[in-house]
Amino acid sequence: MTLVGILFLILLASGIPLAFAIGAASVPFFILRDIPLEVVVQRLISATQSFPLLAVPFFVFAGNLMNETGITRRMIKFANILTGHMRGGLAQVGIALAALMGGVSGSAVADCAMECRILGPDMIKSGYSKGFVAAVLGMAGLITATIPPSIGLVLYGVVGEVSIGRLFLAGIIPGLVLTMTMMIATSIIARKRGYQKIREKAPSFLDVLKGAAENFWALIFPFLLIAGIRSGLFTPSEAGAFAVVYAFLVGVFIYKELTLSKFWEVLRQTASDVGVIMFIIACSSAFAYAVVTDRLPQYLSQFIIGISDNKYIVLLAILSLLFIIGMFMEATVNVLILVPIFMPIIYKVGIDPVHFGLLFMLINTMGGMTPPVGVTMYTACSLLDCPTDVYTLEAIPYIIAVVVTVLILVIFPQIVLYIPNLVFGS
Repeated sequence: MTLVGILFLILLASGIPLAFAIGAASVPFFILRDIPLEVVVQRLISATQSFPLLAVPFFVFAGNLMNETGITRRMIKFANILTGHMRGGLAQVGIALAALMGGVSGSAVADCAMECRILGPDMIKSGYSKGFVAAVLGMAGLITATIPPSIGLVLYGVVGEVSIGRLFLAGIIPGLVLTMTMMIATSIIARKRGYQKIREKAPSFLDVLKGAAENFWALIFPFLLIAGIRSGLFTPSEAGAFAVVYAFLVGVFIYKELTLSKFWEVLRQTASDVGVIMFIIACSSAFAYAVVTDRLPQYLSQFIIGISDNKYIVLLAILSLLFIIGMFMEATVNVLILVPIFMPIIYKVGIDPVHFGLLFMLINTMGGMTPPVGVTMYTACSLLDCPTDVYTLEAIPYIIAVVVTVLILVIFPQIVLYIPNLVFGS
C-alpha cells in the first residue's frame, strides 16, 4: 500500500490527470498481490453501477440547466436588494448569491466560475483588489456546496450509506451560519479598506417581498425537492430527475429563456462534467479496493482512537487530517477513498454520520479553495487573472471564518441535526 501511495503522489506531481494517476497507481498493488487484472476492470465497472449514484449526473444536468434559464440574473438582482446596503456591497452580494445559488447549483466550482464571470469585472472596476475579489468569490462557493442540493453530500451519502434526505436537510442551517460568518469577515475587511455600499438604505419589507416574488420558482425549488423526498414521492436519485424536468419547464415555459442553442450547450457541458466525475469515481474504486484489502481503515482507526476515546477530540483529529489531505487531493477522490476509512471510526466513538458528513464535506470542499491543487482556487485565479499567492493571502480571513463555523458545528451538533430530526425523527 505504501508503494501505491508513493506512486500516486509521483504521478500527481508529474501533471498526469487525476483519474489516470489514481488508476495507474492502483495497478501495481494487484500485480504484486497476484490478483488477476480482470478484478481491476470489474472494480472500474461495478463502481458506476449504483442506482443512488444516478443523482450525481441528474443534479449536474439540472444545475447547468438552471444557470441558462435566467435564474442567475434574477438571483443577482435579489442578492443586491438583500445585501447591497452592507459595507463591501458587491462582495456581500457575491456571498448572498452563493447562498441563493446553493438551492440551484450544488457545485462550488460552477458557482465560482459563474460569479467570477458576472460579478468579478464589476467588482474590480469598483476599486476592489483582484486578490480580494478572487478570494471572496472563490471561498463563497463553499456555501453553494453546503446548502441542498449539494452534489458532494450526494456522493457522501452513497459511499457512506447515509440518508441523502437527512444530509440535504442538515446543510440548511450550517449553510446560513457560514453565510453569516463570511459576511462578518467581509464587513471587517471592507471597513478597513473603505469599500463602499452600493445602496444607501436597507431594503424595505416590500422590496424583499417583490424580489422574492420575482425569484419564486428558484427559491421554492429546494423546498419542493425536500418535500418530495420526505413524502416518499421520489428517492434522492429520482429527485435529480425531478430537478432536471423542473429546470427545463421553468426555462422554457416560465422564464422563456432556454433556447435550443443554450440547451445544446448545457448538454455538452453536462456530458463533460459527468464524464470527468464518473471516470474519477471508477478509478477510485480500484484504489479503494487496495486500501480496504490492506486493512488501512483498521490501522488508521486504531491510531486515531489511540489518541483519545473522546468523540470530540477524535472528530477534530479527523477534520485536521482531512484539512491537510484536502490541500493535495481532489474533493471527489477524498470522499470515495476516505469515507470508507473514517466511517468505522465515527461509529465506534458514537458520532452521528449525518453530523460527520456535513463537517466532512465543509472541510473537504474547502480543500478545493486552498493551494497547492485547489480546483476552485485555480478557476477564480484564471478567470480574474490573479496570482495564486495573492489569492492565498486574501483568502486567510475567509479560511478563519470557515474554521470558526466548523468549531461551532462541532461543539453544537444540534445546529446540524435539528432540521433532519424534526422532519425525519431522531
